[in-house]
Amino acid sequence: MGNYYTRSCKPREECGIFGVFGREDASNLTYLGLYTLQHRGQESAGIASSDGEHIYRYAGMGEVTDVFAKEEDIINLRGHMAIGHNRYSTTGSSFLRNAQPLRADSILGPMVLSHNGNLVNTASLRSSLERQGSIFQTSIDSEIIVHLMARSGQSDFSKALIIALEQIKGAYSLLVMNKDTIYAARDPNGFRPLVLGKLENAYVLASETCAFDIINAQYVREIEPGELVEITRYGLKSYYPFNRGKQSLCIFEYIYFSRPDSIIFNNSVYDMRIALGRILYRQSPVDADIVIPIPDSSIVAALGYAKESGIPFESGMIRSHYIGRTFIEPSQKIRDFGAKIKYNVIKSAIKDKRIIVVDDSIMRGTTMRKIIKMLRNAGATEIHIRISAPPTKFPCFYGIDIPTRSELIAATHTVEEIRKYLRVDSIQYLTIETMLKAVNKPEMQFCMACFNGDYPIQFEETTDNQKYLFEDSIMGKYY
Repeated sequence: MGNYYTRSCKPREECGIFGVFGREDASNLTYLGLYTLQHRGQESAGIASSDGEHIYRYAGMGEVTDVFAKEEDIINLRGHMAIGHNRYSTTGSSFLRNAQPLRADSILGPMVLSHNGNLVNTASLRSSLERQGSIFQTSIDSEIIVHLMARSGQSDFSKALIIALEQIKGAYSLLVMNKDTIYAARDPNGFRPLVLGKLENAYVLASETCAFDIINAQYVREIEPGELVEITRYGLKSYYPFNRGKQSLCIFEYIYFSRPDSIIFNNSVYDMRIALGRILYRQSPVDADIVIPIPDSSIVAALGYAKESGIPFESGMIRSHYIGRTFIEPSQKIRDFGAKIKYNVIKSAIKDKRIIVVDDSIMRGTTMRKIIKMLRNAGATEIHIRISAPPTKFPCFYGIDIPTRSELIAATHTVEEIRKYLRVDSIQYLTIETMLKAVNKPEMQFCMACFNGDYPIQFEETTDNQKYLFEDSIMGKYY
């Protein structure tokens, strides 16, 4: 029978967005951009395009290559402008009706919207709109923006968009397209990345610069926090209509989410992860024979740890990239099947070795515990875990799906208790102070709420939020 074989021990990705203005192959370029941003969301994918007269849209459930499996799926998306979206749901269930770009028709005309982030005042806005007669077609927070625009009383599209964005709170990197214009907006705190590029005379927009590389576009700059960019056939205009908030860049973009070949927040992700690995060794050295990462997101941090320590870097595990969200388990139950289908140990690299396992985060700890057991069975004589981030103790309300506080092992256990639960010889995390020293950007301010509970924007205390933040039951301890 079908089985969700893992509840990930990692925070789930948010979403990826991509846009093109000024190319007749805009939809094909958007497809390639979304393919490169696949790591940011795998539940659904969609593209909307415009030829100046009509807006065309196609979306489906699954990864980009599954949704756009036939050539005509792209050919039918005609026009010189397009926006796209990869989705992992943080607000709203995983159904086709919630796939983006979201399409809407109103007095302002047809529009489509792609949103990366999460709004924190969704409940009150939606309740107010429903009392005024609004009928919602989806369960995603992004639809609220469309309703606020339609009820703004403005006939000018850009003014309606500004009025809508002034009423929402939270994290958003946003692409909005009507028949002849693409708008790009980033929330005043700058939680999520959004970058601008050029491809000859065309403009491109993306969550990360790695999406530019596949189409040979040139990175120009970030869309700034609180900035609204308008792209038409007359060129690009930039506005700053919102009061700038406290800069709150998501530190997890450097630690885990973004691809290492990207530039975000004006810095190389690869360089940041090397620095995190180096300082992790300086803070928490240990004598061992090899350093191995938990692939794939921890590879660069582990390389930094190995460079700084002089201990050889080895690929001690292989991760399968070809598993979907469900898997048919064999009729005869295999112990720890969920971990084994995703990871496999290279026994010859591990046997009779003292190993340092570098990872970028531990959420529940259940998958890590299974991985440690696999490494022990492969003959590791000592296992030391080093985490290139502080302990994750709080959930995120700004676009990352982190488990409830009661499910986060670091929220309910000491480091020594975690060591015993995982059955390792030692475990050390970066401290917040050491992490910031590694990043070495005193001019930048980061959101670190998942580590310290200091939320830059207060969220509504709905039942769901209270559950995620304040549920503190202690998980069972297995020593």
